[in-house]
Amino acid sequence: MTVVFLAEFENERRFVAALKRARGARCRVVETHTPYPVEEVSAVLDHPTSRIRPAMLGGGLVMAALAYGLEYYSAAINYPYNSGGRPLNAWPTFMLVPFAIGIFVAAVCGLASFLFETRLPKLSNPLFAVEGFERASQDRFLLEIEFPSETYDRAAAVELLQSFGSISVREIDA
Repeated sequence: MTVVFLAEFENERRFVAALKRARGARCRVVETHTPYPVEEVSAVLDHPTSRIRPAMLGGGLVMAALAYGLEYYSAAINYPYNSGGRPLNAWPTFMLVPFAIGIFVAAVCGLASFLFETRLPKLSNPLFAVEGFERASQDRFLLEIEFPSETYDRAAAVELLQSFGSISVREIDA
């Protein structure tokens, strides 16, 4: 169980300084909410590598191989038909359907893994109920920080976040 706080900052300079200081503290930065992209955020936060590309590659290759295998089975094994002395396994003719099916399934696997990684669709978030959260898209910088519950002391956590230069600190019910 963890406790999540939302620290609000007025300007980008204090926000970035707090972000860098929070990495060294006994807390974990969960997310940042800013009105515009801040370049230093991606350098400070550790984002796991995406698994979308391997999922797309694997899904596309497996489905293309299955489609080719189905075409081969139906033309060469199940219903062999000799038309003008052509080979039963005419792989150049069989490539169109596996290619198209492989691309389609790769796209579907990419979409599914994207939705899984981003935990979408998420129709409700506890942050939406926090007063003033809408200002993150206008003129405020918000830092979502998580403290482990075993070392949690509310007063110490609020004091730590205020020492970072935040104008307000709110506890979020996660």
